[in-house]
Amino acid sequence: MTNMISILGSTGSIGRQSLEVARQMRLPVAALTANKSVERMEAQIREFHPRLAVLTNETAARDLAVRVGDTETKVLGGTAALEDAATIPEADTVVTAVVGMVGLTPTLAAIGEKKRIALANKETLVCAGELVMDAAVRSGAEIVPVDSEHSAIFQCVQGCADRGEIRRLILTCSGGPFYGMSFDEVGKMTKADALKHPNWTMGPKITVDCATLMNKGLEVIEAMRLYRLPLKQVSVAIHRQSIVHSLVEYRDGAVLAQLGTPDMRLPIRYAMTYPHRGENPAEPLDLMSCPPLTFAAPDREAFPCLRLAEEAAAAGGTACAVLNGANEEAVRLFLAERIRFHDIPRLVDRARSAVGVVQNPSLEEILTADAQARAVVLEGK
Repeated sequence: MTNMISILGSTGSIGRQSLEVARQMRLPVAALTANKSVERMEAQIREFHPRLAVLTNETAARDLAVRVGDTETKVLGGTAALEDAATIPEADTVVTAVVGMVGLTPTLAAIGEKKRIALANKETLVCAGELVMDAAVRSGAEIVPVDSEHSAIFQCVQGCADRGEIRRLILTCSGGPFYGMSFDEVGKMTKADALKHPNWTMGPKITVDCATLMNKGLEVIEAMRLYRLPLKQVSVAIHRQSIVHSLVEYRDGAVLAQLGTPDMRLPIRYAMTYPHRGENPAEPLDLMSCPPLTFAAPDREAFPCLRLAEEAAAAGGTACAVLNGANEEAVRLFLAERIRFHDIPRLVDRARSAVGVVQNPSLEEILTADAQARAVVLEGK
């Protein structure tokens, strides 16, 4: 059970919802971090009174320090200060809600301090899953996933001490805003189209990843790392209603699923209260009024990013870091309207072909692969 939290990425979608949960649970907040959202961070400081606030943009951090000079909150600037927030002694749980590779180093630092990691930063496990999971085993840190799909699986495997009893994990996927379209039709979609997710309200990067199905590909890799399972035991099913959040099929044929409304506060709350379940003021799922539940296979031809992620998972080593780095850079360019939608998988594939794979990589080799992939994307845009 959590007593005090630190939130990395507090001004983003998951971070703000984590603070909603903290408010409802009356959980004290030790540290908050963001990139450069000065006004939103100031408001959070004045409500939650953290001991530490970090803005990775140093100019914004100086502005924030002036604004909150009448409070007791210490303000730091720069990416390195994320580790200060992740390891602050007062917090026993660190919510890693930052987007991208920037979350890797502070997550490892928090693990080293034996914090509970409420993990919402999928890139940490995608790029360095073996390093992260091994570090958690050595330190005794708990990793409790916050992504709705991984939280669902986490809940469905409670009581399963023998991972050999699992036949496969089934990750559900809404299909995004372009479900049912052909490859050519998808290629005509714009930034505005891609940001219209049918069920969830999320940040722009993850929303685009949902439109390309890269988000599901990253989750496949994440599931492999979390549960130490091979690719052949992790599958994807399109479930448009986003009510069945994921399923676990056991070797005896039993299939366990976790159902709930599409509300990220549910897995966030569970990550805070695990192994207990606290009272939740939100409306529960009403089975009598929910729509029929449907399932379908994903279309890897229309959405090649899912296939590219699965191929990177099969390759192992730094292939996943290359995939992720290239995708981050390509999505950034797409959101800036500098490339078209189909340029995202094209550039990711180009980076995967250009950057060599290192097996059993060190942290330095992972970071190098990430940087090389980003450079290839920028050269090929």
